[in-house]
Order: sequence, then C-alpha cells, then structure tokens
Amino acid sequence: MASEGKRVSKLNKPSGLLARLKPHLISSSADYVGQSLVSTYLRVRVEGVITVNELEPQGEGSIVDHELGILERDFNNSVTNKGNLLISRAVLRMDGNGSPNRRMGLCQRLSPARYLNTAGSPIDEMGQTGRHGGDSTDYYFGSNEDETPHRPSTVEDEVHVKNLLKEILTYRESNVSNWIIESKVKRLSAAYKSLLKPHKEGFLKELSRNHAVDHHQVQATARTLIGLEDSLDERQVLKAEERLKMQLTPQYSWLFIHLGRLERGVKFLVDMRTDVLELISELDSKDPHLLPLQQLNSTLRETLSLWFSVGFLNLERVTWRSPCEMLQKISEYEAVHPVRNWTDLKRRVGPYRRCFVYTHSSMPDEPLVVLHTALSDEIAGSMSGIVSAASRMSEENPSLVKAAIFYSISSTQKGLQGIELGNYLIKRVVRELQAEFPLVNQFSTLSPIPTFRLYLVDRLKAAERGEMALLTSNELDQLRLFLSPDNLWSELRKVLHTNSWVGEVGLMSALEGPLMRLCARYLYLEKRRGYTLDSVANFHLRNGAMMWRLNWRADLTPRGLGNSCGIMVNYRWVNSKTVFIDLRLASVESRVIISVLWFSHNPPCKCRYFLDQLESNSRRYQEEQYVTVSEQVLRLAAASIGEQAEKVTSKL
Repeated sequence: MASEGKRVSKLNKPSGLLARLKPHLISSSADYVGQSLVSTYLRVRVEGVITVNELEPQGEGSIVDHELGILERDFNNSVTNKGNLLISRAVLRMDGNGSPNRRMGLCQRLSPARYLNTAGSPIDEMGQTGRHGGDSTDYYFGSNEDETPHRPSTVEDEVHVKNLLKEILTYRESNVSNWIIESKVKRLSAAYKSLLKPHKEGFLKELSRNHAVDHHQVQATARTLIGLEDSLDERQVLKAEERLKMQLTPQYSWLFIHLGRLERGVKFLVDMRTDVLELISELDSKDPHLLPLQQLNSTLRETLSLWFSVGFLNLERVTWRSPCEMLQKISEYEAVHPVRNWTDLKRRVGPYRRCFVYTHSSMPDEPLVVLHTALSDEIAGSMSGIVSAASRMSEENPSLVKAAIFYSISSTQKGLQGIELGNYLIKRVVRELQAEFPLVNQFSTLSPIPTFRLYLVDRLKAAERGEMALLTSNELDQLRLFLSPDNLWSELRKVLHTNSWVGEVGLMSALEGPLMRLCARYLYLEKRRGYTLDSVANFHLRNGAMMWRLNWRADLTPRGLGNSCGIMVNYRWVNSKTVFIDLRLASVESRVIISVLWFSHNPPCKCRYFLDQLESNSRRYQEEQYVTVSEQVLRLAAASIGEQAEKVTSKL
C-alpha cells in the first residue's frame, strides 16, 4: 500500500500528524462544492507512518476539523495495539446540483485484530464489513482471512453447509466438548455468510423443514406419558415430561443458543432472521416450505426478544462528538427525513435537538432504534417550523423549552421486526428530557403519512368510474376553475403525481379542504382487522398517543409530497378530561365509531402529562380498537362520510 499511496511523513506525535495531514485535506477545497468526492482511506501504523491513498480535498473546513479530531483520538488509542488501524471514510458523494446520493458514509473503522502486522502483508483497502460493506466473515467472528470467500458460492457450497449443519446437530444430545461445538458453529456461520442468496434460501429451507420438531418422536413420547397417567412413580413421570418438552423444542433452537454465545453471534442471528423474513415474503401461500419457515421465524423472534429485552439495552445520546461510525450509521439508517449533507447532520445533533439511540452490548456499534427530537417553545406543525424554532430561540436555553417534538423514529434492523423497542425508547427519552428540561409539558410527534397518496389515487380512480362520491359539488366547482372540466379526474391525478399544484396558490387553496378531509378519513376511518390502516398511525396509537392535529403543507420536500401531498400529523400525549360519545355511522365499507373529545381549559399537570394517559389510550386501542382523536381530526373525518355525520356532530 505504501508504494501505491503518497507517503506523507514519519511522525512520532499525533500533533505532528495533524499538522502535516491538515493541509493535504483542505488545500484545494474551494473548487469542490457540488463535485463528486471519492472515498478516502487512511492507514495509521503504530510507528507513526501515515499513508494516504486517493486523498481528496474536502468541502468544509469544520468537517475536516472534526475528522482530524476523530483521527487524533484513534491514533492515540492505536498506540497500545501492535497492529494497524484502517480508517475508511466514504465521503458524501454529490451530483452536479449538490444533492446527495442514497448513501452517505462518514467514517468506518475495521477491527485492528484483523490486520495484525504478522508478516507485513498489505491491507485490503476495500475490506469493509457488515451491513455497510461486503460479506466478510470477520465482521462476525474475527476469523482468519484465509476463511474469507474470494469467489461466488456454488451448489456444492450449499451442500457443504447443509452437511455441516447436520454434523453440528448430532452433538445436541452428546457429551462433545463445547470447544468443538463452538469451532464447528463458527465454521457454519462463516460458510453461511459466504453463500449467495439462492443458496442461503436452500439452507434455510433445509433448516426449517428437516431440523425443527420431530413429530414422530413427540407422538411416541406423548403416548408414553399418557400411559403413565396412573403411575405412582413421580420421577418417571417428570422424566417423560422433560423428554416431551425437549422434543417439542425445535432442534435449531439449540443451534441458535450456541450461535448467540459467539462474538457477533447475536448480530448474525439478526441478519439471518432478515433473510428468513425476505424469503417468507417471496413464497406463495401454498408453498410447502412456508409453514416451516414461519415456525423458524417465530422461534428466532422469541429468542431475540429475550436477548433484546429493554433491561439489556443501553440508551445513548448522539452528538457531533460521538464516534464517527455512529454518525455514519445515524445518517444511513434515517428512514423518515434523509440526511442531505454534513451541515444537516450537524444540525440534527446540535442545539435544540436531541438524538437518542438504543444499543445492545452484543452489537455495540449498531444503533437499534434511532429517535430524533426537536425542542421548541410550542408544538411545531411543519418541518420548517422545527428549523425556525431553533433560530427563534437563539442559544440553547432550558427556560425556553416547553415542547418536545419527536419528528423521526427509525428501526434499523429488519431482523428485529416485531420486537417492541420504539415504544420503550420514547418513554425513556421522555424521562430524560423531563430531567434535563423541567419546564417541558408538551410531548408530540410530527409524523409522516407514508401511503396516503397511494390511497388517494386509488379513490380518485374509483370516483372517476362512478363507484363513489369522493368530492362535494362545491369542491368540484372550485377545482374546475383550475383544471380541465372535461378531464377533471385525470387532470387531478396528474397534478398530484407531478406536484405541480404546489406552485399555484389558487389550486393549493382549492385542494386544501378536500385533501385534509380525505386524509382524516384515511387515518381515522380506514381499518385493517379493526386497527388503523396507516402503519405509522397504528404504531403511535398502540403506544397510547392521541391523533391530535393534521398539518397542511407540513413537508414540501419531494418525499413528503410523494407520500402524503405534504400533509403531516401530530400524535400527542395529553392529560385531559375526555367525554366519549359513540355515534354509529356507516362508513365506506363498515360501521365506525366516532368519539367526540372535549378538552378542559385547565393547564395539564406537568408530571402526569405524558405517561398517565399513555396506558389508558393504549389499552383502549388494543382491546377495543378505539382511536382517541382531537376535535379537529374528528370533524374532518365526520365531514368525509356525509351530511349525516355533520348533522349529528353539530348537535354535540
């Protein structure tokens, strides 16, 4: 590598390193705004020899300073390691318009143990690991590089892994040393990671179908136990029950326990469950492998739910001084509001913002759930409102903070799907914020509505076919002033698809009423198995929040317009006096119950503002499918199902 890169210097102190390295990083930065940047790889050797390969100038001096600070800390930490530390920073790539691409890497460190300087062998510069890089087995178990696959897997490799699986499971009821079992399980995990997707699927089908529960053994043991019904030998009965219990446990449960004991083994199981979920989603309902795979998924979920119980999770606040790889993953995992650039990321972890994550001791570098919170003097109704609040309140002052808005929560591991983590994170963060900001008495989300536009377009097509009355006569008359009367429905679908309506003030005004009304109908009245159709709404309502306020033009980014025509919703936790009145009205497909809530004007009790109401609302939603809503959402939803609802609600 030294011959390929540019030798900077041989230094003995980190301060000298920074002084020599900094000019190379920023000397040509002036002309790099909007241009593509390439990855930078820095190899820091313990002796102080610095080799820089493909070193590119950066766009912002403050970012370079941050990176140099991280580099200095890592250099100091590496002095105690007799090896090399590889730092790989995949710099944000930008197109000609200054827009980021899908992935933004900041910095990623590889384990120094993998690159021990035993024979002076060169470092693999592209050796990135885990979710953010290749499928190197070293990410999981630190195995030798000789074990790392260098070619695509074949059917023979799949057969080899299946045979290794069978061999390992024969040790289940034997007295073989745990060291031997661990060694075999390591080989199995490394071999599985090297398989291509079709071969992984073949392995998972084999695992789920032939190494689950042996039904013949279960039936035989059950008959034996039934025969002991009148036996007076309690010891014999207990042994039969224990044997039946063991046989009812799938064989692969034993394998999962041994995998979980390995270094990075829990992460391996999380990724394996991701593969299982993907395979299940691709199978036909009549496929014979579907039920065994569903049982495999259920067993994995139960195992992981024990290991990821809230007592084993660590709460961490992410700041601009957090490890670089954590900042990288925060930016990459953001699923609600993509991080645009370095400045955007710095703002999200800066003043009047809080970013909290849950981590697990077995996956210390992986954020499991990420919660972004904005601190303000009032509940914001738009993303621009969140940004303007920080500017309005200038420097961070706890006495000015009255509201906390959770504007993004992302689960980062698909393999942990179905395991409740976000709910516990929100509750824990509330306690942290109440301790830091005693005057905070309002907690709310500012949430997207991911599939509202798809729902809307589907209903517009039905209205065009004459299957339903979607818009009132007054709304149609207003729209005809801006759209072609002959092709009104197709024109409306077109402007919604292209977002061209955003730039026309008159058309925006004409669309506000019907879109807000139909959005309330979608959130409040449309159901799946009795629960709200919208997945985000379902999550917050299960956690006890109230559907509090719909916000027009809250997110005018292309993503926000594409998801929900720019509408966002506040889910809020309130401590209020509530009057429940059931109005049984016919909706589009079924009967719904609309509950009217009247709020007292008494100020809420600060200490009971959040958590007391959560339990009541959550239980009522999950047990009775009852949605707690504000008067604004209620009236919009009532207006969407006809004049009858309006007449009834007007009497209340």
